Order: sequence, then C-alpha cells, then structure tokens
Amino acid sequence: MVRLDSIAGSYRDPMQFQQLQYFVAVAETRHFTRAAERVHVAQPSLSQQIKALERELGADLFLRARGNITLTDAGEALLPLARRILADADTARHEVQELVQLRRGRVRLGATPSLCTGLLPDVLRAFHDRYPGIRLLIEESGSHDLVRELARGALDLALIVLPLPTPAPALTTVELLREDLVVVSSPEAPVPGRDGRAVEIGDLEGERLVMFRHGYDLRELTVAACRSAGFEPDFAVEGGEMDAVLGFVRAGLGVAVVPRMVAARAGRGLRVTPLARPGLHRTIALAHRSDVAPPRAARELQRMLLER
Repeated sequence: MVRLDSIAGSYRDPMQFQQLQYFVAVAETRHFTRAAERVHVAQPSLSQQIKALERELGADLFLRARGNITLTDAGEALLPLARRILADADTARHEVQELVQLRRGRVRLGATPSLCTGLLPDVLRAFHDRYPGIRLLIEESGSHDLVRELARGALDLALIVLPLPTPAPALTTVELLREDLVVVSSPEAPVPGRDGRAVEIGDLEGERLVMFRHGYDLRELTVAACRSAGFEPDFAVEGGEMDAVLGFVRAGLGVAVVPRMVAARAGRGLRVTPLARPGLHRTIALAHRSDVAPPRAARELQRMLLER
C-alpha cells in the first residue's frame, strides 16, 4: 500500500504537469488509446510519460491487462491529488487571465436545483448585466455532491443547504438566508390541511406526495419531518427534478413540499398553502474552499449574493 503522504512528498521530484494530465485521462477512460485521443497526443507518447511517472513515484499506477485497465492502490491514492492539482492550476490560469476591469473570466457556481429556480435568476441577471464578459458555469446537484466538487477544486462557490450531512472542515460557509417551505397542490384538487389556511405535517399522512429524487435536500427534509410526526409518507410519484415535480403537481398527481421562493416563481396552475407553525425551514449558505481564495470574478458574485 502506498501512502498519500509518500505520494505527496514525491511532488518534490521532477514530476511534469503533463504527466498528471495523462494519468488522470487514463484513470477516467480506463483505456490508453481513448486517453491519448482525449489529450490530443499519440498513444505511444502517452504510454511513455505514464511509465516515466511510475518510475519517479517508484510504484505502478495501473494494472494492465488486455482490454482491462484498472488502478493500483498507488493509482487510487494519486488520483484525487492529481485532480486537485490540475483543477487548482486551471483556476490559477483563469485568475491570471482576468483583466483588471473584470471584462473576461469565468465563475463556476454550484447550487441545488431549487436555488437555481428560486434565488439565482435575479442575482445572475444583475451580475451578467454588470460583467457581461464573465462566463457563468452552473452545476446543479445536491449539497453532498456540491461539497465534494468544491473539495476537489471543480467549483469556485456553491450554494448549499445546512446542516451538511457530514462535517466539511475544509470549507468556509456563510449563512445566506433561512427560507420557509410551503405545500403546493393543484387548484382542482381538494385543499390540503384541515382548515385550508395552513397544513400541519401530520396532515400529509392523508396526502399522496410528489417526491424529488434521492440526493435532493428537500426530499430528506420532508421525509424526516413525516417520520418525526409518526408516519411514512406515501409517494404518488418520485424521482423528479424541480420542474418535473411542479408539473406533476399541476397535473393533480399529488402535493409537494417546496421552498417559498420556488412556489412564488412557479406561476399559474398551483395552489400555495403555508405549513402551520413551527413549519419547516431550511438554511442556505454560500461555501468555498478554505485553503484557496475564490477567483476575483467569483468573489464579486459572492459579494452580490451576500448583499442581495
């Protein structure tokens, strides 16, 4: 077994940046020819560079069998470090290329799908109006996946839901807002709840829910609330993204618990009913890696989100 610290220590050797690119390409494609095509180099040259990297590290990185390329323990240990080095170098390159007036550059922003629907459109429009040359690259996913992408350097910023499922000491988080959740239903369906003015969590025991796919923070929050109230939720449909869930509710397939901002933007065809006190809430935070300052353009977007 090759330890991470021994591999990290080998970075003091004359390891070439290009070798890491080739190594990651082979690790991700599990094929030398496809990896060579991906990095635009002849396959023999790529193979020679991988062998040179293995000699420098003193360990084989791949188990080579006809039609079957797998990572060794040393390769598994190197892969996340190599990805992070490449991502950091890519970020540094874009940071240096930015002009003083922020006329060009990029921001890689991650957000949960509900935040892409509710919070981000107005802020991103204002940012784009002010800095039209900055490319905005948006990654939609659950908080757990976004934290992982931040940690490996694939994102500059991420809007996540707190608390995190597991501690993330390598991240800096700043609370952005605390948002109420509401129940949405079709206007043609019976009004949910007992009095039509508010829905108790216990009232959902008699309702069929339209539920998000696994990995959605809203799914975990809703299911946990139902279980705390003493029942298992009944799903009419499950596995959808935000737009699909709202569409299924409009069609009368069931009710859904969604953020208030999403419900406010959903337009016609939905009835919105608040949850009775204490209700359900979620805390939204803006996160970035603690060990690397976000690029300048990302810091400007961060400022606009915090001042919105």
